Amino acid sequence: MLVSAKEMLNKARDGKYAVGQFNINNLEWTKAILLTAQENNSPVILGVSEGAGKYMGGYDAIVGMVNGLIKGLNITVPVALHLDHGSFEGAYKCIEAGFSSVMFDGSHYAIEENIEKSTKLIADANAKGISVECEVGSIGGEEDGVVGAGEIADPAECKQIADLGTTMLAAGIGNIHGKYPANWAGLDFNALAKIKEAVGDMPLVLHGGTGIPEDMIKKAISLGVAKINVNTECQLAFAEATRKYIEAGKDLEGKGFDPRKLLAPGFEAIKATVKEKMELFGSVNQA
Repeated sequence: MLVSAKEMLNKARDGKYAVGQFNINNLEWTKAILLTAQENNSPVILGVSEGAGKYMGGYDAIVGMVNGLIKGLNITVPVALHLDHGSFEGAYKCIEAGFSSVMFDGSHYAIEENIEKSTKLIADANAKGISVECEVGSIGGEEDGVVGAGEIADPAECKQIADLGTTMLAAGIGNIHGKYPANWAGLDFNALAKIKEAVGDMPLVLHGGTGIPEDMIKKAISLGVAKINVNTECQLAFAEATRKYIEAGKDLEGKGFDPRKLLAPGFEAIKATVKEKMELFGSVNQA
């Protein structure tokens, strides 16, 4: 059964660890992440971007797949199904489809409009027991057509959004989507500390978790980050393992072309990546 992300993130905040959001792209992705969460007794958040939602056949299909896998695989750890970087309209579509958590990315609006839209969404989602993530200060890079310049969030604006009652807050602190460039300046921990001071107990979200050094991850968690998003790293691991399988000619041996065999190395690579992140984030045995 899908759950809101609220309780798992509040526990993570108090326990000084973070819950991983791992984006899903198909059945293999979803199955690999769910099994790894169960094997490591870790809560988990399955992220779905609007682009991935279309790719997988729509939000109703995704909810059906995830619920079916939770039942069929006997998954007992807490699982939240979360819209990632959603539009205002997209968030409502996901709520209607049965998602247990949604993100409204209003960071590209003026703060007044971000507050107006967030206020309505939070009220409607809270009435259904659905957690909400809002964003202030855009995350750098590009994800499914959502391009951010990577601004550092204003602590005062973060407090305005936090005071609306959102479950969690994504605040730009120099993090970016995708691979980090060689000249990346790193996370701005002074900004993070000021944001944390402004929002109090609000669980904070770190987007762009791929490629951030371990010491920065741990410091971010110590400063109030309770949710960390990972997507690119799983994609890279899946692609590398699949490429090795094909380049080695394994797909030409016997029935190596069978998708259950062809996709197996990538599947295992996702599992290994997710386990590594859960250990780093400290969520193992926290379910």
